Amino acid sequence: MTSSETKFDLIVVGAGIVGLAHAYTAAKRGLKVCVLERDAACVGASIRNFGFITVTGQGEGDTWRRARRAREVWGEVAPQAGIAVLHHGLYLSAFRPQALKVLGEFMATPMGDGCELLDISEAMRRAPVMQLEGAQAVLYSPHEMRVESRTAIGLLAKWLAASLGVVFRFGEAVLEVATPRVRTSLAALHAERVVVCTNTDLHGLFAERLAQHKLTLCQLHMLRVQPEPGFRLPGSVMSDLSLVRYHGYSKLPAAALLLEQMRREEGESLDNGIHLIVVQSADGSLVVGDSHHYGAAPEPFADQRVDDLILGHMHKALKLQQAKVTERWVGTYPSSATTDCLIDQPDDATRLVLVTSGTGASTAFGIAEDVFAGW
Repeated sequence: MTSSETKFDLIVVGAGIVGLAHAYTAAKRGLKVCVLERDAACVGASIRNFGFITVTGQGEGDTWRRARRAREVWGEVAPQAGIAVLHHGLYLSAFRPQALKVLGEFMATPMGDGCELLDISEAMRRAPVMQLEGAQAVLYSPHEMRVESRTAIGLLAKWLAASLGVVFRFGEAVLEVATPRVRTSLAALHAERVVVCTNTDLHGLFAERLAQHKLTLCQLHMLRVQPEPGFRLPGSVMSDLSLVRYHGYSKLPAAALLLEQMRREEGESLDNGIHLIVVQSADGSLVVGDSHHYGAAPEPFADQRVDDLILGHMHKALKLQQAKVTERWVGTYPSSATTDCLIDQPDDATRLVLVTSGTGASTAFGIAEDVFAGW
């Protein structure tokens, strides 16, 4: 290989959404970028999620700010990369009076900007497929958007290569990073800076540094459900369970009493880390989830009971006459008890970036801008 094929301004390790966001941000700044990915294509958490770019409900501070910015970047990049935006907005139904109090507190924060608290008659008009009998209100947010993650990541990578000149080397494992030198299974490369975005690989590159952060792995269940012909969601759908999981809601004072009530009424769902998200694909199918189970090495066995609980919440939230499960899968991401995103600095020329909250699609572009702003 010639020198031009092995020397770069930036090498990114990992072709998931976090790695691609850093490649995009660097390439827009005029840097020569190479992305290294050990698999033949991205097959990890970035293609196994909802493709739901979530702003409303993200944790106050950096996570919410980064989500707002990432949503803007997705809005700019998606049409250029040929990524279809399948629907916009979020409808979160609140059935318990205490859930309504949480939403009232949320609307009083800056994070409620642009959102609406809909009464039931208005919510039924806008979202007739939602099951709202007995509901207190519905939070509507216009900020969210949804793409098909299993295709969007590949399209984004192709566009970065074709339009911004990013070099991709798939099927090439990184064995050592000692910036400016990067040794792979196939070559020795050089770059002035390196960003390592290796997601769940906690025992490979920089394992000794990652160990200090006491990360664990989170495994989640996802399903694809085929509804009756003509069924259309007005946007993404959530319910009460999200109010005790997403930090933008769960850290509010009223959420503590809601959590106590939910433990009594939905204890099994909480024990399995379940909160409902439903989004829709171009073919009409619904992507439904999810659950959260934590451990150093989660077993690859999916319990039907967990899926049944998720589907039960889906039926409570939506007026479905038909709901045939056509696909099931699990996803895994690193998790931290103390931060939504880990940005570590092994040396002046190297950054280690892991999203530790399952919010990569929602925040990665904002994170990448922060990384480069401080570099």
